[in-house]
Amino acid sequence: MKLVLWIGNDPNQYALAHKLAAKHELVGIVLETKSNPPKKKKLTLPMFVSKVLVRLFYKKITATWFALMDEYKTAYPELPENKILKVNNINDAETKTFTEALSPDLIVVSGTYLAKKNTLSTHSKNGIVNLHTGLSPYIKGGPNCTNWCIATQQFELIGNTIMWIDEGIDSGNLILTEQTTFTGNESFLEVHRKVMNHAHDLYLRAINNIENNTAQNVPQDEIGSGTVYYTKDWTWKAHAALLRNFKRFKNEVNASKPQPKVVP
Repeated sequence: MKLVLWIGNDPNQYALAHKLAAKHELVGIVLETKSNPPKKKKLTLPMFVSKVLVRLFYKKITATWFALMDEYKTAYPELPENKILKVNNINDAETKTFTEALSPDLIVVSGTYLAKKNTLSTHSKNGIVNLHTGLSPYIKGGPNCTNWCIATQQFELIGNTIMWIDEGIDSGNLILTEQTTFTGNESFLEVHRKVMNHAHDLYLRAINNIENNTAQNVPQDEIGSGTVYYTKDWTWKAHAALLRNFKRFKNEVNASKPQPKVVP
């Protein structure tokens, strides 16, 4: 299957690119550099206090993410050799022109800004799919759904989703959803490593389903409902809840709880 990949400029996305290239014909990559990010909102006093507290007392959370990125950077220092278009924002006009010139069977998206209507009209034989490193429809948004699951003691909702993309926040029709499997003995870093590697594996399985014409197309409201989390709410209090609740991870992850409905 001929793929064009739209990704953010992070080491885990480089890893995904290599994994896709090993299994499919990756004919092009649109790399979103975010070199001119949108202006941040004015920093309020509560926001400033939260940032200070996070840097003083909750460095472990950020450090864990960077440690995972360093692992991927070591394993995959460069993108696979390919036609590569660098854009500031995935919605730049060049994205559509570049992609359609390659006539892909499928457009694969991960780690970019939300794609807007014109970008989503880019033609490919089988459409556009997106990875959400959270279990839709239960957990959506950012900055990291695994951390939100732990902070809110919803360990059974740690997982990943492959969906047909739309303009919403992780709201497209579902192709595959799956919980990430844990023993309960994982370190915080191991939890995040397992989630990300599981996400890449699930993506490959979903693409195989599309190639074999067995992919599902399930509206999320047929599965259930959930919560959209926002980066602005990821305050020092959320960081504190994450570290506090992770101490319960071993017992909670193996507890007998009602399991979420998934799309196999």
